[in-house]
Amino acid sequence: MTASVEFTAPPIDQALLRSVLRTLLRVFFHGLVRPPMPIVGQRAILRVLTTIGKSPRGIARSAGTLGGRPCEWHRPPTGRGKVMLYLHGGAYLIGGANTHRTLCAHLAERGRMDVCALDYRLAPEHPYPAARDDALAAFEDLIALGYAPEQIVMAGDSAGGNLSLITSLCLRDLGWPQPAALVCFSPLTDFTCAHLHQPPAGDPLLNRTWIQQALSFYCPPGVAHDDPGLSPQFADLHGLPALLLQVGEDEILLNDSLRFAEKAQAAGVDVRLQRYPNLWHVFQAHAGTLNAADFAIDQVVNFLRQKGFR
Repeated sequence: MTASVEFTAPPIDQALLRSVLRTLLRVFFHGLVRPPMPIVGQRAILRVLTTIGKSPRGIARSAGTLGGRPCEWHRPPTGRGKVMLYLHGGAYLIGGANTHRTLCAHLAERGRMDVCALDYRLAPEHPYPAARDDALAAFEDLIALGYAPEQIVMAGDSAGGNLSLITSLCLRDLGWPQPAALVCFSPLTDFTCAHLHQPPAGDPLLNRTWIQQALSFYCPPGVAHDDPGLSPQFADLHGLPALLLQVGEDEILLNDSLRFAEKAQAAGVDVRLQRYPNLWHVFQAHAGTLNAADFAIDQVVNFLRQKGFR
């Protein structure tokens, strides 16, 4: 792995809390959000699990519409005219702006920027490329609202990280301007799933059967799983904006970030890779509770400032 890794591990603390969170995730997410649980049930479980987050005070939340889709805005009292378009995870099957409120509020508070979480269309009702088309329309709408491309950051976790990457690639191919930067938490980059990691401690969140279910619902018949529009690992990556990848080492998608960072760097992309030992898929969702999550969000803010997003 030759991509630059700018990461100083925080102290290994909160051992009891991390153990409790692992157990809860393993029982209530890893154990339930998977077949044969119906998609409607999976969506309900995630909504319940994400109601216990600890959001910072002083962040104003309001509903809106962007690109023809519902969205939620998180605005700090001292914003700087910058915006993060946040694309939530959930395997393109579950999740929404309401399930990522804690994470988005902490990003807004620490980054002193507006964060807009988009409710893009989900499978199985709306398979690929519906979500990508919604993200493109949202980016175009932000421009119409008066934001310059250099005032916009695109970010996402898991499937939302995938969506951030394929949307940026589509912007490039259309000849549209790029956002100032991309921030991806544990993105899914390879839908072939041929290089899934097997962490010794196990992945307390994701399981392979759920990923296979997502593949069957999200990928239309006739579209290969290694299609570059679906799996950015197989795309020509030149022209992407500065990219920050954060990934936990105790997750099956670890290799997606490692392989993508290496290929992006070879294509001339300004990429930073941060690996977090003893942590799981999208641990940043525990911001305000888990010190390592707060540290990771601070690293996002530092990265954006280094790239001139002030």
